Amino acid sequence: MKYDALLEKAKKAKENAYVPYSNFRVGAALLCKNGDVYTGCNVENAAYGPTCCAERVAVFKAVSNGNKEFEAIAVTSDSDDVTYPCGVCRQVLAEFALDMDVISSNKDLENEVLKVEELLPRAFTGKEME
Repeated sequence: MKYDALLEKAKKAKENAYVPYSNFRVGAALLCKNGDVYTGCNVENAAYGPTCCAERVAVFKAVSNGNKEFEAIAVTSDSDDVTYPCGVCRQVLAEFALDMDVISSNKDLENEVLKVEELLPRAFTGKEME
């Protein structure tokens, strides 16, 4: 599959997850249009609100390094079921690329590829403020 290597990077990133409360590890790998890849894992906090998902960690790393054009993001967890980005992560992804591929997978990397706009139809994109 086109995104096998990206899924493997997400799986490896999952190993660094800090999840002492949920024990639900998630890894993400974000492919930028220039070919750079940024990984992320979820980082929990006892107060829950400051917790950051793997997808947002990867996006924030990319943006902080000057990359804002994304092609795809792979997401995986330890679940038997395919893991999709949460609503907050969907909104963050929509900020940068509604047409980006989101490769959501389970622990065995069985996956489904959807566009951000399919995961978050009628997204708030900021154009509403123009």
